This record gives sequence, structure tokens and C-alpha cells, in this order.
Amino acid sequence: MSTSSSSSADLLPLAFTAGEPAGIGPELLVQLAQQPSPVPRVAVTDPELLQQRADLLGLPLRLTPADEARSPQPAGELAVLPVPLTVPSRPGQLDARNAAHVLATLDAAIDGCVEGRFAAMVTAPVHKGILNEAGHAFSGHTEYLAQRLGVDQVVMMLACDDLRVALVTTHLPLRQVADAITPATLEQVLRIVHHDLQRNLGRTQPRLAVLGLNPHAGEGGHLGREEVEIIQPCLERLRGEGLKLLGPLPADTAFTPPALARCDVVVAMYHDQGLPVLKHRGFGRAVNITLGLPILRTSVDHGTALDLAGTGRADVGSLEEAMRQALTLARSRAAARAGQP
Repeated sequence: MSTSSSSSADLLPLAFTAGEPAGIGPELLVQLAQQPSPVPRVAVTDPELLQQRADLLGLPLRLTPADEARSPQPAGELAVLPVPLTVPSRPGQLDARNAAHVLATLDAAIDGCVEGRFAAMVTAPVHKGILNEAGHAFSGHTEYLAQRLGVDQVVMMLACDDLRVALVTTHLPLRQVADAITPATLEQVLRIVHHDLQRNLGRTQPRLAVLGLNPHAGEGGHLGREEVEIIQPCLERLRGEGLKLLGPLPADTAFTPPALARCDVVVAMYHDQGLPVLKHRGFGRAVNITLGLPILRTSVDHGTALDLAGTGRADVGSLEEAMRQALTLARSRAAARAGQP
């Protein structure tokens, strides 16, 4: 299929990784398959794992080879790109021996996107602890994708409803955050956010609301110097190039409705500065979008939920929204390549 048109029928398949096999990822894919899809969904995982989870939940599932995926795809059907488990998996029971399987699913989905077989990849949650326990240095999907694709800087952005929050730093201890916010890093993050909102979301002049690091955005230097010495000079420099940047703004008032109406995205300095607000607003509907990659990637906003695995009580809402966002991004990028407005 060609990506020269923005219609769903002309989009390549979407790749879905199942994440930690003992978590809720596999059954979320089974639940997602209960609805028809305008484009083929290709699950990158062990087909036996999917079938076992479908049987456990009492849900119908027809698995087809990835190269036979149908568009549109009917309800109850998933295509599969097989990546075998190392050992059988049971819901809720972690096994470090399957860590290599988890990384192999990511690699297969990445390769498929790079090679033009998939329009985007959508990831279910992994368990960072078990990956590290197995000897794999892994701090998160975002960092893994950047390393695997040879990208120096990527940006994590979460979105729900009409709120988007991008992060300057991601999975860092709070003690390390201030040192990580350098002029070069901040400038690169802002450029990536600006560029990807233009390329993938069709914002011709995206408006970025940039938070300060310290309370009250540093209070003119009395509560910290980062705003005065790093953030404000960077914003002024980029404004000189035509970027629409607000800030640095105090984080405690930046998420009010009047403030959000003035921007397309809020750029937070660290993980827990912006994401609690977003997840309070739209938990279960929020989506993680990685900016700055040569491929498109979205993800759910929750963890592996081992206690829910196999119970049928896991909420598929975030995965559904991640698929919708992936389709939106893929359509926008396809339209841009075709020179469409």
C-alpha cells in the first residue's frame, strides 16, 4: 500500500508491540481486535501468547500472517509478525528470561517502520525493572528508540483531549534535573517540538508554552537562576528566528484554561512537573508520542498492571487512543509527503 494519500485505506499497517508478556499488553491487543479497523493492525509478539490470552478472556480472535493483513480489518482479527517467547508466560508472573523477547519485539517493529512496511508503531507497556534485572540497560521506550535509531535527542510528549505536554528531561532523579537542563539541550528540545508539530500535526505556526524550572519561574532569580541564565536567553534567541514561544511561565498557573488557550503544547522541564496535570485530566485516554524520531511512535500512558493481567478488567481506552493518534500522525505525514494541505 502507498502512503501517498491521507486516507486510511492508503496507509501502511500499524505495528503493535505487546510489551511485557506477563502484563496487560497482550490482552489489550486482543481487546483492541474486537473492533474493526480502517487499517491493518499487526501484533509484533508471540501468536500463542495472544491466543492463550484470548482464550482466557473468552474473546474471539483470528490470527493471520502479517503479509496477509486485510484493509479494512474486520472485528476479531489481528495480523501477527511472530516473535517467539523464550519461555511460556503466565499473567502477572514476571520472568527475566523473556526480557530478550520484549526487546526483540521492539526491534522488529522499529525495523518494519524504517523499511517502510509499517506506517507507525504503537507500544504496550514494558517492565523496566525486569529488563534491567535481565542485564539490559533500559530506562524507557523513549531512550531505547533514540539509541536504536541513532538519534541524539528525542522528546517525550503526552497528549489527551486538547492538552499536550512535552518534556525537556524524562526519567531522571530530581537531583539531576537542573544539571541536565543546558542551553544546548533546551534549544534542541524546543526545535524538535516545533518541527514535529509542523510536520506531524499540521501546525504551521505552533505555539509553545515553556515552563520555568523553579517555583514562580525563579521569581526574577530569587528562587533559582536557571530561568535567568538558561531558559530566558534560549527563548529570546529562538524567538528571533520566528518561533512562537511563551515563557518561562510559572508551572502553578500555566495549566489554567486561559493559559492553555494560548498554546498548542506545554513544554515542562521535568517528568513530574507536567505529567500529573495531564494524567489527572485524561488518565486512560492519554497517549505518549515520541518526537524527533525518523519514524512515528505512540504508546499507552500506563504501566504493565500485573495485578490486572488475565482478569479481563484492563481498560483498553489508552491503547485505542494511541492507535487513533498514530493514524492521525500517519495521515498528516502522508499528506505532507504528497504535498497536500
